[in-house]
Amino acid sequence: MTRRERLRELDLLRFAAALAVVLYHFTGFGGAGPWPSPARDVFPGIASLTRFGYLGVDLFFTISGFVILMSAWGRGPGKFAISRVVRLMPAYWVSVLLGGAVYALFSLGHGVPGLVVPNLTMLQGGLGLQNVDAVYWTLWVELHFYVLAAVLAGIGITYRSCLVFMASWMLAGVFADEADSKLLQVMLIPTWSCYFIAGMALYMIHRFGPTLLLWGYVAASYLLALRWGAWRAETVFRGANEIVVGVVITGIFAVMILVATGRLHWLRWQGLTVLGALTYPLYLVHSQLALPLLDALYPRLDRWVALAVVVGASLLAAYAVHRLVERPGAAWLRARLYASLKPLRPPVEASTLVDHGDRGGRGRAGLNGGEPRERTPVDAART
Repeated sequence: MTRRERLRELDLLRFAAALAVVLYHFTGFGGAGPWPSPARDVFPGIASLTRFGYLGVDLFFTISGFVILMSAWGRGPGKFAISRVVRLMPAYWVSVLLGGAVYALFSLGHGVPGLVVPNLTMLQGGLGLQNVDAVYWTLWVELHFYVLAAVLAGIGITYRSCLVFMASWMLAGVFADEADSKLLQVMLIPTWSCYFIAGMALYMIHRFGPTLLLWGYVAASYLLALRWGAWRAETVFRGANEIVVGVVITGIFAVMILVATGRLHWLRWQGLTVLGALTYPLYLVHSQLALPLLDALYPRLDRWVALAVVVGASLLAAYAVHRLVERPGAAWLRARLYASLKPLRPPVEASTLVDHGDRGGRGRAGLNGGEPRERTPVDAART
């Protein structure tokens, strides 16, 4: 399969989402944080805007639905799982250990030894334990999606199976909420699934072209996102204006539709790839770094200077984690995890080497009944 250019517009959107969350934590958050008083009180002039930065997570999840389906297409569950471990864990481990170091050296944060060890597994959310860093809750939600995506990969990812999967997930999530079933709500994450489903449908629009059915998935997901966005504004992020939340969610869907339909393809600057690479480590390290830095800098320095220093330090740390940990760590992990799958592979028989033709896809009637012809080749390396 021919590789195509990287979707650098997604790199820009990733970085924008991460920056929105950073500014929310540093200037728009109303609870206890790195400043001596709530960030919203330190920056009252901009807090009315940055307090909605938490919606960067909604954009993250929509992008994730798009990118994860792109990454999983053509892979079995084993290779898909390896791609996720390689992508997530090296920077995550650094973040957890950073939290432990900040607590050990400055007695700040939640990096106590009893939490650091289970947090290294990324399973603390299911164990009922506190996160070393509050941002980890989103990774637990993502992990639910990855498990479901792995099941889809095990079944076989085709145009048809994706349509069935998205419809089943959406309807089962609504039924789980209606029945107030704790088990199904945990498994299906109905308050967040609309973003992942929308991202998946938008990727299929990008790959195969728009159809009324795919737009129907996007529209239904959008309406569910508005409902759950308003619910969170009322029950979780209290005081957030529901109209503003609806406008931001509408903007998220609008910009992702532009990506899916190629309207942002003109964003070709190579520097956007660097910004995309900084996104995940920036998201993971900014809160921990801010604790000792702002404790030392503020109020000795002006609040704006202190803010600039902590944002700049977070960006530098993110770049260091990417270059020194993520890249070499991913290469080391990938080679060893793939090697661990070798005993599971059956021996190749000569008969399997005979070309039996197209097995379904690329517009021919294969075993799955045929797939729509792809509009563009896919770059499977983009994860």
